[in-house]
Amino acid sequence: PGGVLTVGLLAGLMLLVLALARAGRYMAYIPAPVVEGFTLGIALVIGLQQIPSALGVSTEGEKVLVVTWHAVEAFVMEPNWTAAALAAGVAAVMLLGARWRPAVPFSIIAVIAAAVVVQVFRLDRATPIGDLPPGLPAPSFGFVDPSTLGSLLAPAVAVAALAALESLLSAQVADGMTVGQKHDPDRELFGQGLANIAAPLFGGVPATGAIARTAVSVRSGASSRLAALTHAVVLAVIVFAASPLVSRIPLAALAGVLIATAVRMVEVGSLRAMARATRADAVVLVLTALATLVLDLVYAVVIGLAVAGVLALRAVARQARLDQVDLRPDLPGGHSEEEHALLAEHIVAYCIDGPLFFAAAHRFLLELSEVSDARVVILRMSRVTTVDATGALVLKDTVEELARRGIVVVA
Repeated sequence: PGGVLTVGLLAGLMLLVLALARAGRYMAYIPAPVVEGFTLGIALVIGLQQIPSALGVSTEGEKVLVVTWHAVEAFVMEPNWTAAALAAGVAAVMLLGARWRPAVPFSIIAVIAAAVVVQVFRLDRATPIGDLPPGLPAPSFGFVDPSTLGSLLAPAVAVAALAALESLLSAQVADGMTVGQKHDPDRELFGQGLANIAAPLFGGVPATGAIARTAVSVRSGASSRLAALTHAVVLAVIVFAASPLVSRIPLAALAGVLIATAVRMVEVGSLRAMARATRADAVVLVLTALATLVLDLVYAVVIGLAVAGVLALRAVARQARLDQVDLRPDLPGGHSEEEHALLAEHIVAYCIDGPLFFAAAHRFLLELSEVSDARVVILRMSRVTTVDATGALVLKDTVEELARRGIVVVA
């Protein structure tokens, strides 16, 4: 336990360093299909994670698909219709109420109604939340053991990376769910760093910005940082004053809230438009969503970025062209048509259009190497947008190959 708290403290310090280094701006380079795929995958994960509580069964495991399957099997063997009805009722009230009166907090109304129904009708099969801690411990650094800092550094880096990634992606998803609202990624990292420094002092484990509660907040009408502050104050009041009442809320009701939230996170129109945009966007979106569901967040984002990068490189490489151009407008005057034709037989000109980089340079080498009849090759490079080390090396090899065959190259 002390190691977990120390990891959280170290991760908080690392997040502060990332914020001061303004590392949050690099999140702007994550393609929209990756963010949309992540949102879809997280919505599926959130929804499936609630299945055991919604069905009133208890299962354990790390893979959400496996846990969901076991929960369904347990429900089939011994159905708990009370829990299922509570979850379905709360979810239905939220989804239908949001369309009827978006400004009304139907989630709170539905949860309170579910708790009242359970108490009035004494529905014993509705599992309650259970006892909550009556308060917070006094802040302390007593968990820090200097001899373990070296061994905990690597886990702290992993936790900091996950916290930064999940928090910033959650903020991007929230931006997409609102109109005219944009987060400051560096401020987000700084806040997460402060939170992870403070939480271990009170016995709290490392934490990140969570898309589940963020989505609930946004869908409930939150429009400023006051919503997060209110959230924290209400939780503190519950811990110190209302824990006996909250402990009676059925888990199935909370499962219904999160299932409804997961459904409302999925913007069907946006997904349909992105899937129809290009085949590459559709592939990235689907792969990211599946990886989020089957693997985890970090792998999902890495896979999405890798596939998006490869497809983008392929698209850019296809824009690069090597075209043979007509020499006649460039030949000096005073020559007859026969002389122009004779010169054109021994001189060829090519125009390189687009980027000359590693993804496209070798194709140019093959095309230029096929020149056989000419004595002079003119390379026009005014339209080259960029040249990397691979492009320069390939160009040098091409010139040397043509020179060995007695062909003069003029660029």
